Amino acid sequence: MIIFIALSPLIMIIQLYRSAYSGLSRSVWLLAAVMFINRCGTMVIPFLGVYLTESLHLSIDKSGVVMALFGVGSIVGTLVGGRLTDRLGAYNVMWMSLGLGGLMFIVVGQLQSFEALCLGTFVLGSVAEAFRPAVTASVALYSRPENRTRSYSLNRLALNLGWSVGPAVGGWLASVNYSLLFWVDGCTCIAAAILLRLILPKTSRSSEEVTEQSSPTDSAYRDYKYLVFMIFVTLFAISFFQLFSTVPLYYKQVYHLPEDQIGTLMALNGILIVCIEMVLVHKLENRYPSLHLMAVGSILVACSYFIFNVTFGVWWLVIAMITATFAEMLAMPFMNTYALQRAKPHNRGQYTAIYTASWSIAQISAPLIGTQFISRMGFTMVWWLMVTFCVMAACGFWAIYYKTGRIEKLS
Repeated sequence: MIIFIALSPLIMIIQLYRSAYSGLSRSVWLLAAVMFINRCGTMVIPFLGVYLTESLHLSIDKSGVVMALFGVGSIVGTLVGGRLTDRLGAYNVMWMSLGLGGLMFIVVGQLQSFEALCLGTFVLGSVAEAFRPAVTASVALYSRPENRTRSYSLNRLALNLGWSVGPAVGGWLASVNYSLLFWVDGCTCIAAAILLRLILPKTSRSSEEVTEQSSPTDSAYRDYKYLVFMIFVTLFAISFFQLFSTVPLYYKQVYHLPEDQIGTLMALNGILIVCIEMVLVHKLENRYPSLHLMAVGSILVACSYFIFNVTFGVWWLVIAMITATFAEMLAMPFMNTYALQRAKPHNRGQYTAIYTASWSIAQISAPLIGTQFISRMGFTMVWWLMVTFCVMAACGFWAIYYKTGRIEKLS
């Protein structure tokens, strides 16, 4: 009896995690496996700048142009990928993007001239990133409305696990030969494409899609409430992406932390997501309005940057990272779900394309905005700017909720 009482908290925790992961379809799990294998090969992009400057001896300015063109290509790819998803189906776009993207990684690894690299990385970004709106639409097809947010969280978990493997292995391969990065990244993409074809059942167009005809008024680009929503998502994303661009600079230049401690702080984000997000989403899904959760997440990101400006100490950096990570877990899965709830089955690709493109825009602009403010006004001002962006995003999410008459109460 005493042993049972002592073990009861552990039993409750096990049951909670089991409940969080139960009820998801087999196809959602298989898609997550494909995503994990694909992300395990993420090696080229994290080391692209170093490769261009150290191996090909390009100037920093030219390297920046090449990397920026990959970002521009990713925006084009997501928008085109969304259109193709609606026309060809998410399944076809996924495997074609993975396969062609894998080939392009190998091709880019053979390019030497600046002009060829500019063209190659643009095409690579366009082809590879067409995968993102397709996989988002696929999660919607493979999941049920009541567990859709958890399905997205499982997808994010697979991405984070794969991301923890890819750059680590990539660093070792780069120390041997940079060309290995392109071959391994390309081969893992092709392997993921083959695995997708072998194990994942092909999604068929739902009866809703077949019977519902599209019209010009169905276009996501005419859904002005959705476009306004995406403005606030972009503000949130610009603020959040400072975590992976200017925040490490802050750790180094202000706190003078060594690289291993910076890496440990950054790894804390992924560890918490893997351990907690599915359980957290399970407890919140279908119980609170998604727009409220996004607003709370935005406020928490603001708090993490507020901590930088009003405190000093390494332990406060840990608290700020934990705060930002909980903000990510509260906001991002529900942003995905909300984006698809505004779509109809036959135009999901358009909605997911706009959603993923906004994150691509934020990923490009976040380091530019952050570094420009730092170089001119210092870290303090950039943190206050991010606090402002987050508060604006939170107010925007709450305004959309009350403006729409709380129709999205439990969405």
